[in-house]
Amino acid sequence: MFRLETEVDKARCDLLRRRLREANTAASPVLRALRGTPGEREVPLHLWVLDDSGELVAGLVGHTWTSWLHVTYLWVHERHRGAGLGSQLLAEAERRAAERGCTAVRLETWDFQAPGFYKKQGYDVVCVIPDYPPGITEYTLTKRLS
Repeated sequence: MFRLETEVDKARCDLLRRRLREANTAASPVLRALRGTPGEREVPLHLWVLDDSGELVAGLVGHTWTSWLHVTYLWVHERHRGAGLGSQLLAEAERRAAERGCTAVRLETWDFQAPGFYKKQGYDVVCVIPDYPPGITEYTLTKRLS
């Protein structure tokens, strides 16, 4: 007999994450080889663009893990869009990721955000999810770093 519970439980979440990590490590020689190495942990990569008054006008938040950079957020204030800040942030993040040994980048964006921008920066669409959320298409894009 089993009982189903639905409350948010941080301790159980942590336990579940550990158990999944153990199962994945046992099943994958690649993940097993990462254990105990610097590549095992995600390392934050944050870049901020501030104006003369110290106001945030653009930023990029992501992390590196193994040989990948994952860009989580890239935002440019509407007043400064089209001035190249997004391209500069992305190029700088790619440069720093390469210094960390990364060979590729991944990110997600919605159809009304910036898939065209990322394609211009050399990214390839590798996944399209229609109606995520309903009425919006989500794209996953990747890029190999040289």
